[in-house]
Formats: sequence, C-alpha cells, structure tokens
Amino acid sequence: MIERKDYIDKLLSLKEKKVIKVVTGVRRCGKSTLFELYKDKLISEGILYEQIIFINLEDLEYEELLDYKKLYEFIIKRLYDKGFTYIFLDEIQNCKAFEKAINSLFLKENIDIYITGSNAYMLSGELGTLLSGRYVTIDMLPLSFKEYYESNSKGDGNEGKLFSKYIRIGAFPYLATIETAEQIADTYIEGIYNTILVKDVAQREGITDVSLLESVVKVMASSIGSPISTKKISDTINSTGRKTSVNTVENYVKALCDAYIFYKVDRFDIKGRQHLKTLGKYYIVDLGIRNFLLSSGSSDIGHIIENIAYFELFRRGYRVNVGKFDDKEVDFVAKNSEGREYYQISASVLNDETLKRELLPLTSISDHYPKFLLTLDEVPKGANFNGIRHLNLIDWLLDK
Repeated sequence: MIERKDYIDKLLSLKEKKVIKVVTGVRRCGKSTLFELYKDKLISEGILYEQIIFINLEDLEYEELLDYKKLYEFIIKRLYDKGFTYIFLDEIQNCKAFEKAINSLFLKENIDIYITGSNAYMLSGELGTLLSGRYVTIDMLPLSFKEYYESNSKGDGNEGKLFSKYIRIGAFPYLATIETAEQIADTYIEGIYNTILVKDVAQREGITDVSLLESVVKVMASSIGSPISTKKISDTINSTGRKTSVNTVENYVKALCDAYIFYKVDRFDIKGRQHLKTLGKYYIVDLGIRNFLLSSGSSDIGHIIENIAYFELFRRGYRVNVGKFDDKEVDFVAKNSEGREYYQISASVLNDETLKRELLPLTSISDHYPKFLLTLDEVPKGANFNGIRHLNLIDWLLDK
C-alpha cells in the first residue's frame, strides 16, 4: 500500500480529540486504505487490537449493521473499558440515519470516532445538521505527484517520464501500484466514473436524464482552467441540439461538485479585496477521468498543469482563488494563516512574449507577498524576475 503520510499526520494530530473525524473524497481515492494504514500506525504505537473497532458497511459481513440501532448496539458491546476505543466506520452513508448512532456514541467517554463517505451525504452543510457541528473533515484526494513518484520511481531520474504517465492515466492509487496500469486504465476509470455518475449524482439527485448529465460533465472537463458560467455550459449544450435550461445545468454542476468530481474555484478581486460571484473556474479531481471522457485527447498542457497545481495547493492546506487585478488575471491566490502567495502557471516561457504576458499580472501587484511562476522549463536554481521566483513545476511538486 502507498503510504499517505500527510493524511496520516492529520489524523494523528486529531487523535483522541473530542471531535468526529470525517474523511471525505471521490470514490477510490484511498479512504478505506487510509484507515487501514492509520490503524497499523496506532498498533505500532502501542494501541491494542481490542481497542479498535473497524467496520466497512459495504462488506456483507456487516449487512445487519445497516440499521443504526444495531450498529450502535454492536459497538457498545465491544467498547474497551481500560482506555480509549478507536472506532472506524467506512462508507457510513450506507447506514440509514447513521447520525443517530454517531451522535449517541459521541456522548460516551474515551471514544475516538472516524468515519468515511464517498458522496454528497458527506457534504459539510449536511453534516453540520446531522452531527451538530461536532466534526472536522479531512478532504482526501487521489495521489499527489510526489506520492505517485515515490511509489513508482526507480531512482533513475525518470521524473519527466512519470509525470507524463501521471497526466495520462491519472492518480487513483490502484493504478499506481500495478505494472499493467496503462492497459487497464480506461476500464478501471470507466467503472469509477459510472458508479459516481449513477450512485453519487443521478440517484441521489433524482436525475433521470443521465445523457444530459454526461454532456454537462464533458463540457466542464473540456473547460478546466477556463472561466465558465452555467449559462455558457447551457449555451454550449443547446448549440448541439440538446435543449436544457440554466437552472437545470446549475443543479447538475452543484451535484457534480458535491460528488467530488469537480472543484469550483471562485475569483478574488486582489485590489478590492473581495470575492466575486461570476466566472469562476472548475478543476477535475483526476486527469484520468478527463482523458477517458475526452476521447479526442485534449492536449491543452497549460490548463492540465494548472489543474495539477490547483490540487497541489489544496493538498498543502491553502484556500485557493483565481485572482483578478484590474483587467489582468492571476492564476491562483493561495491563502493560509500565514498570509498569501500568488502563482502563475505556464507550460513554457522561453518565448519572450509569453514570459512578458505571464509576468505582467504579478508585476502589477504592489504588495510584498511571495510570487511564483511555475513552468515545465528547465530552471536554474534561484531564478527570479524582480523578486518573482521562477520554479520548475515538477521540482515544486516534488518539494525539491
């Protein structure tokens, strides 16, 4: 199994805190495996097997526990009486009214609760109602490039080759662990995609026109990194002869974001210091899904690496916006408790005109927060343009 160190560290930092730990994310990104890894970590640190209750509610062995009362009774009978009990409940949404069992367990002393869910049942707004605000979410993603590289590298300086593969087949953990990944990638991803579309989106939202839903997905997938509105998506679909309304598209887009297929990034007016409601961008959680959907093989490398950079910033704990400064756009304004950073992403700036265009938005900003230009060019160490640091994207992803 691939070590998911950052997520393990997050869980360890919350260990035995009086809060429910909720791990969310797209299907097959590794949530169940994370629980296995974390359980092994606890045992390696001296926690006893009898202190751990581990239930996967997709396993037929636990079918009767899909009743919340039976789930509660099952756990209560197995609580450890000499210290903490660590309770792991995988795919908790399969248990109807699960929140009643969780909230009752939460009232007990010396109980540490961890739950996962794949879809919109795990929405923060919905959980806030169900769990009365007693939880914290850990947003899990498919593999970062660093995780992918460390699980595949043979130490022969093959970063570029692996990066190309990472772009082609995506970052679902299973595909990173088998030699035949490229041969089975489409079949594997198709299965994940169809399950998400049917179970996590169509069934939950009561959508009967799945072909229209797929049309919305394809328009969004082809537009990653470009400012887009629900009206533009609607107009694009209508131009093909399908008829749909802006309201319908808006509902579908929200459902797709709730299922963690797409992540919306709003615009931020740097000069006016306010968030803008119009023309945000959407990024797809895994490029393998995009390549499966766009059989023509969209090769817009600029937007592809922008997609990768967004999720890397997200993984590193930043709140990310698209920046607007007068009539210029900054790809990302990344904020955390220490301040903010500005990022421009470009495949290459070897052309002088391209370099000038990419630097202009950053040079227009007069504050002293760090500014970065990330490209796929070979970049000498310490390269910068009047204080704007120029970094190779792959080196940045690998924390070099």
